[in-house]
Amino acid sequence: MSRAPQLTDAALAAARRRGAVADQAEPRAASARYDAQSGRIVVDLTNGCAFAFPARALQGLAEAADPDLAAVEITAAGLGLHWEALDADFTVPGLLMGLFGTRAWMAREQARRAGATTSPVKAAAARENGRKGGRPRTERVK
Repeated sequence: MSRAPQLTDAALAAARRRGAVADQAEPRAASARYDAQSGRIVVDLTNGCAFAFPARALQGLAEAADPDLAAVEITAAGLGLHWEALDADFTVPGLLMGLFGTRAWMAREQARRAGATTSPVKAAAARENGRKGGRPRTERVK
């Protein structure tokens, strides 16, 4: 059986220095709250900045009740947000980059929203395609 390496005072001091540098360089949440009036999660960062995003735009939170959304917790030294009752976790850096779910979920959500978009141009194209018998078929390469 192998033994774990001994933690020395020097190693501990070096780890604390690395942590202090990371605290300054990486976005960390100081607080997070749900604003029911706007439907947004508001996150205050340790560097004095703040950002907000629509709570129900996150994967797994679309159908969440206001009390569940309000139970947001900060995790991992400010690097994550967690909703216990919803079994949902998101990283602060990921949210800052606009990552509101898995890659596959985000692609489906983007396609769903694009398909629901209406405009005069889209309506005119649909009418024209309807006159021609519907959407043109694509040829398959054999």
